[in-house]
Amino acid sequence: MGVEIKESAIDDEQFAAMREFVREYLTASVETEDEGGRMRWYPWHSAEYRFNHIRNVVDLGEEIAREEGADVDVVRVAALFHDIAKLEAEQDEHAAEGARVAREYLEAHTDLPESFVEEVCRCVEDHSYQGEVTDCSLETQCLVEADVLDKVGANGAALMLLRMGYESRTHLDAAEMTDRVLERGANAKERIESDAAESIAHRRLKRVKWFREWLAEEVAVVDSAYGS
Repeated sequence: MGVEIKESAIDDEQFAAMREFVREYLTASVETEDEGGRMRWYPWHSAEYRFNHIRNVVDLGEEIAREEGADVDVVRVAALFHDIAKLEAEQDEHAAEGARVAREYLEAHTDLPESFVEEVCRCVEDHSYQGEVTDCSLETQCLVEADVLDKVGANGAALMLLRMGYESRTHLDAAEMTDRVLERGANAKERIESDAAESIAHRRLKRVKWFREWLAEEVAVVDSAYGS
């Protein structure tokens, strides 16, 4: 029995406007921060990285939601707003603050049902929940899984390699940094319950392992320093 495909309640123009609002909000969060702060030290604390992460989570969340029969519109809108406050709020407060911003935007700029707005805000607020993801709604679970999946694979590997420069490391440390992505992948699996997300995780980690093997072939000290 297939998953029922519901007609989207949000058209492309509406979603594009939301996306532009999120992008501008992130940019303003960095530009108004006194002395630049921590946001200017690492690429993953920049508006550009955060917006790219959000877009990736939107795509991943939509894919998982479709496969698992969740409300795709709720998941993709929640994904769009889930980290909107990441660059201005403390880590343990950014989810609740993001839900507040999402509510203000959706109530002021759309005529979406209150029940829809409530579900989106609940997903945003709960996406940092550290308990069992099955305690949450299916839509929140899809968002949590999409969020952790973006930290592994090509995006996660690239960020770890960039981090070498900030830690005054050389290319000889690339294997160790790639191993950190694999460790993240192992941790991410603990947050994954759905078959759709598990399949994505498997594909992504397989590519990271392949890259690790490539490093071992071409960087002479890799095996002796870190093992095969």
